[in-house]
Amino acid sequence: MMSSSRLLIEQTLAVAQRLLLEQWRQKRGLIFWAVFPSTMMLLFGLVYAHNDSMRAGLDAAAAGILVGAALFFSCLGGTVAVIAAERERGTLPRLLTTPLHPAAYFLGVVIAQLLLALMQVVMLYSIALAIGVKYHGSLFLGGLILLLSVFAYVGMGFFLGARFARRSEEVVVALSAIGVPLLVLGGTFFPLEIMPQGMQAVAHINPMLHMNQAFKGVAAYGMGWAELRFEVTFLFVFCGLSLALGIQSYRHLLGVEKSK
Repeated sequence: MMSSSRLLIEQTLAVAQRLLLEQWRQKRGLIFWAVFPSTMMLLFGLVYAHNDSMRAGLDAAAAGILVGAALFFSCLGGTVAVIAAERERGTLPRLLTTPLHPAAYFLGVVIAQLLLALMQVVMLYSIALAIGVKYHGSLFLGGLILLLSVFAYVGMGFFLGARFARRSEEVVVALSAIGVPLLVLGGTFFPLEIMPQGMQAVAHINPMLHMNQAFKGVAAYGMGWAELRFEVTFLFVFCGLSLALGIQSYRHLLGVEKSK
C-alpha cells in the first residue's frame, strides 16, 4: 500500500506537470511572459549603454525588472490565470470527484510557478550579463530573496484568483489595474528617492518595494545580511502571510466548488 506522503508527492508532481504542459501548449502566454521583461531589459541596456557613470543604475534596473516585473506577472499573474482558467473550464469540480488530495493541487501550482520563475531568472540574467550587467552580492542571499518573492506572489495569486477572478479575461483587467501602480510605486523602474515625499510614504506600504530593495541591494550593491536585515525579515513575514491567505482562499474556493 502506497504511503500517503508518497501519494501526495506523486499527485503534486502530476499536477505540476499538467500545468506546465498546458503552458507549453498555450505558447502565446509563454511568449508574453518572456518578451515583456526581456524587452524592458534590452531597453534599459540601450538607455545606459553610452554612459559609464550609470552602470550601477543598469545593475539595479536589471534586478528590479526581474523581481518587480518578470516574477510579478509570471508568478502572481500566472497563478491567477491558472485558477481562473480552471474555474472557467469547470476543471476543479471534476478534480474534487477524483482521489486527488486537495493539498496536491495547491502544491502542484506552487511547483509549476517555481519552475517557470527559475526559467525566467536564467533567461533574464543571461540577457543581463550579455548587455554588461554585473551581479555583486551573495548568490545564496539573492536566491533566498527570489524564493521568498515567488512564494509571496503565488500566495497572493491564489487569494486573487480564488476570491475574484472567475473568467480569464478578468485576469488581464485586474493585472493592468493593480500591476502598473505597484510596479511604479515599488521602485521597479525608478529609484524611490526621485519620488515626491507623499509618494514615498505610500510606496513604503507596498510589499514590492521591499522585494526590490532587498534584491537590488544584493545584486546591484553587494549588500549582505546586516544591511538587509529589515527587508529580508519583512519578506519572511509577508511570504508567510501571503501563503496563509492563499491557502485559506483555496479552501474557500474548494468549498464553493463542492457546493455546486
